[in-house]
Amino acid sequence: MDLLEYSLLGNSYRAWLIAVGAGLLVVVVLRTLQSLTRRRLTKLAARTTTRWDDYVVTMISGTKLLFWLVAGVLVGSLLLEIPDRVQGGITVTFVIALLIQAGIWGVLLINSAVDDYRKKSLEDSPADVTTLGLIGLAGQTAVWSLVVLLILDNLGVDITALVAGLGIGGVAVALALQNILGDLFASLSIVMDKPFVVGDFLMVGDFLGSVEKIGLKTTRLRSLSGEQLVFSNTDLLGSRIRNFGRMFERRVVFNIGVTYDTPRDRLQLIPGIVREAVEAEKGTRFDRSHFSKYGDFSLNFENVYYVLSADFNQHMDVQQAIYYAIHRRFEEEGIAFAYPTQTLIVHRPDGDAND
Repeated sequence: MDLLEYSLLGNSYRAWLIAVGAGLLVVVVLRTLQSLTRRRLTKLAARTTTRWDDYVVTMISGTKLLFWLVAGVLVGSLLLEIPDRVQGGITVTFVIALLIQAGIWGVLLINSAVDDYRKKSLEDSPADVTTLGLIGLAGQTAVWSLVVLLILDNLGVDITALVAGLGIGGVAVALALQNILGDLFASLSIVMDKPFVVGDFLMVGDFLGSVEKIGLKTTRLRSLSGEQLVFSNTDLLGSRIRNFGRMFERRVVFNIGVTYDTPRDRLQLIPGIVREAVEAEKGTRFDRSHFSKYGDFSLNFENVYYVLSADFNQHMDVQQAIYYAIHRRFEEEGIAFAYPTQTLIVHRPDGDAND
């Protein structure tokens, strides 16, 4: 009798050899395809600017050999005559391995995205790194929690009551920690949306200061007078914020008042004088100068120009130079600046004894 015709557990040695060979062939083919695909995509990803192909390469590289071995066992078992209970156990084992591998892929994707964002934040806002680490941890926890629930479900465990209990517990925890969680989510919003970053100069209500740190619960500003201002992230996002750090140029409006006895030909010189003074300074753009109204004690001119920088000290230096130039030209042209005065005119009736 041929040795291959002997049986083991209801299958001949020939069937066992075929099943083992088929399983090993599946493992070798899948592992080879994984390696070839990874190398091909790595070369392709090096020529593109998008990061998604890099994430795919990372996920392919993270596929474990044990997962392919379990897949090979499943394929080999399909070629054998084995009890349904055993076959079902192998199938469940493969599903569990697939779920674990999917969890590994999900964690790799989250970590890669967070690492990329962290590298950018190290340049723009180093204080965001802590918050990004928390985002990564929360994402990993969510992935593995889902994997565990799905594994328990495939093992025949009734997870309905467990999910309901977790939901009720989650609601209770959320209610107890709603203020902390509110600040936490506000912190995530600040990190992701970036309405401001460390170093920006903010005006929040009546408070002004430079952002020093963006924490999980609070954001800290350093005021001009030196003290530290601490805002909860929720209150900060609920406020109207003026971010001077995003200013690219500064619009300046100023008014000049001259006396009512200024001749009309001198009044007509004023817009040109202002234009010359503005355009004489580097880093400025003249907008307009107009005789705007008759004031109580002066003839008023409204003037507008732009300083092509957000630097406040440069703005003040330019403004000072423009004011000096205007003052000098007014002296040369004999134009007088107005100041609050009142003229009292007294009319005496005809025939008055004192007339």
